[in-house]
Amino acid sequence: MGARRRREPLSRDRALVAAIALVDAEGIAALTMRRLAADLGVEAMSLYHHLPGKEGLLDGLVDAVVAEIVTAADQAETEAAGGNWRTRLRSRFLAARAVMLRHPWAPALLTSRSTIPGGVYGYYEGILAILIDGGFSYRIAHRALHAFGSLALGFAQEVFQPAAGAEVDADAAEAELAALSAQLPHLAAMVAAELHDATDPTLGWCDSQTEFEFTLDLLFDGLEQARGAAGPAAPRTPA
Repeated sequence: MGARRRREPLSRDRALVAAIALVDAEGIAALTMRRLAADLGVEAMSLYHHLPGKEGLLDGLVDAVVAEIVTAADQAETEAAGGNWRTRLRSRFLAARAVMLRHPWAPALLTSRSTIPGGVYGYYEGILAILIDGGFSYRIAHRALHAFGSLALGFAQEVFQPAAGAEVDADAAEAELAALSAQLPHLAAMVAAELHDATDPTLGWCDSQTEFEFTLDLLFDGLEQARGAAGPAAPRTPA
């Protein structure tokens, strides 16, 4: 009789990898401790040794996505080494977006948590370093972070946008807008004109790749003007 194949021990990382695969395939609503345990081939109670309940599991998913963003952004910046501040930031933000497009449930989950994942601080430290090295003052860099908002993490939060990854009944939405077109002619005309091409990846109706990159370039143009108007930045304080 052949040797029995040894099962990989359960760990937090292994559980999170399985959870991400499940949510990518079936959506966040499919994720329960019992379902995840079944996918891992363990008892549900075993998970609680590594993830303290459903909220701990969701926090773990956010941590994992942020870590994926940091890795992708650092790699993108390495490839953009020698570029100016704009090229380096653009590469980081687009790398973050690629992660979000792989996990379209992540934006809504990230913005729903009550605490900030630790990895986010290091990620924004890298953004600030690029801005300061690019000649911006801390004041303008601070304002830039406000202007970037969630774009820095690869997605855009919009007034008209349903939660990223949410199911949208396109026919019902179109019928509702048609009924309101007499009262809202400009909004109806904009929606009709701005239907996205099937090849343009989206994270919600108002968050296509084209719009994401347009907004980045608009913000970068404005920052370039603000830097020039503010004059040279004060020298950095040595660590």
